[in-house]
Amino acid sequence: MILDAVKKLDIHATAEQVYDRVVMRHPSISKATVYRNLSQMAESGELINIGNFYGATHYDHNSHKHYHFVCDNCKRIFDVSDYIPDLCGRIANMDGHEIRGHNLNFNGLCRGCKTKPREVFPCA
Repeated sequence: MILDAVKKLDIHATAEQVYDRVVMRHPSISKATVYRNLSQMAESGELINIGNFYGATHYDHNSHKHYHFVCDNCKRIFDVSDYIPDLCGRIANMDGHEIRGHNLNFNGLCRGCKTKPREVFPCA
C-alpha cells in the first residue's frame, strides 16, 4: 500500500505526502511504519531516494536510470529524460573510486517559472 501510494502520487513524493495518502485508507498506520518502509524500499531498489530538498527526503517510483531537475522557484522536481551512460565507470576510472551508486540533480527555473514575469527589487 505504501508503494502504491508513491506511484499514485506520481510527484517525487516526500515521506509526509506518502503518509498523508496512506493514512486516509488505513487510519491506524503509524508515521514510523511508513517512513521505515520507504527507507527499506529505497534500500532494496523498489524506490529511489532522490535526496533531501527543502527539508524533506523525496522518493521516486521510476527506477529506470535518470536524473532530476529541481525548480528553485516552485520547488517541483522533474525527471530529466537524458542519461549519461557509464558515468560511474568514467568517474571510477578517472579517480580510482569504487562507486556503488549516484544521484545527479540539476536546479534552476522550470519551463513554467521561467516564463513568469519576475519582480525586480531596487538596490538598497
